Amino acid sequence: MIATIMKKNMTANHKKKYKFNIAVLLAAYNGIEWIEEQINSISAQKDININIHIFISVDISKDGTLELCKKFEEENNFLTVLSYGDYFGGAAKNFYRLIRDVDFRDFDYVSFSDQDDIWLPNKLSQGISIFQNNDFEAYSSDVVAFWKDGRKKLVKKSYSQKKFDYYFESPGPGCTYILRKNATELLKIFIIKNWNQVKYIESHDWFIYAFFRSRNMPWFIDNKALMLYRQHNSNQIGSNFGFLAYSKRFKMIKNGWYRSEVSKILNVVSLKNNISFNLDRWFLIRNFNQLRRQRKGVFILLLMIILRVF
Repeated sequence: MIATIMKKNMTANHKKKYKFNIAVLLAAYNGIEWIEEQINSISAQKDININIHIFISVDISKDGTLELCKKFEEENNFLTVLSYGDYFGGAAKNFYRLIRDVDFRDFDYVSFSDQDDIWLPNKLSQGISIFQNNDFEAYSSDVVAFWKDGRKKLVKKSYSQKKFDYYFESPGPGCTYILRKNATELLKIFIIKNWNQVKYIESHDWFIYAFFRSRNMPWFIDNKALMLYRQHNSNQIGSNFGFLAYSKRFKMIKNGWYRSEVSKILNVVSLKNNISFNLDRWFLIRNFNQLRRQRKGVFILLLMIILRVF
């Protein structure tokens, strides 16, 4: 049981002086089937220099997710459930709420978590080691997608970053992100000041990447996959595998969702920031090789622009 694992960890840990304090932001919604396993994997991070506090925001749910999370909170002192009652309607707005409402002053790093994944024991320590040896402000990584039937597949995102890729894609699932505290505070201030625009961006991971890159804050994309990325029918986006996944994404592109999201992100991150980028068709064609990281994605987007699908 999760309470036993957490209490055991805390009994040993309260005597230690930690080097790094990490706030883990977990967005939950009807997640009772998976959330205990995920919290267990977070609490099992093995680096003795890391102190973790999990903050959970529960979107209005009908399956007892809130009650289970409150039970965990009562039994463990490194887990906090934020006030309940707001309807977010998606993971993005829930994460924006977490960034807005959690106090980061006592932390060194901020990490994001979905409710249904499984972290490998060295997920956080690997990210922190990258920060310690470099001047990056943010970290993300590849992941291993897995299915209920036992299938697993690497989701590779660690292609070389391009000049404008952040307007067209994220650097990996948001659940792989680790951000420095000071950079997160800048993001927090921006989200609070521009809440009415930011809350309509449906891809929080993509928006956050664009915010950092548009402000010249270095981002590292790791090729080490230290998280199992669960795939199921309740995934809001999920990994891009199989005919149904490709078909779903093509429909989203065809009905204008993709261009709309690019436009929203561009407009928001451009606020009070001098950005020499626009969505003019000929500008995009001239710069097509700088729009996405993976070679296949570059040419698919170019074709969409030429055919006016995008």
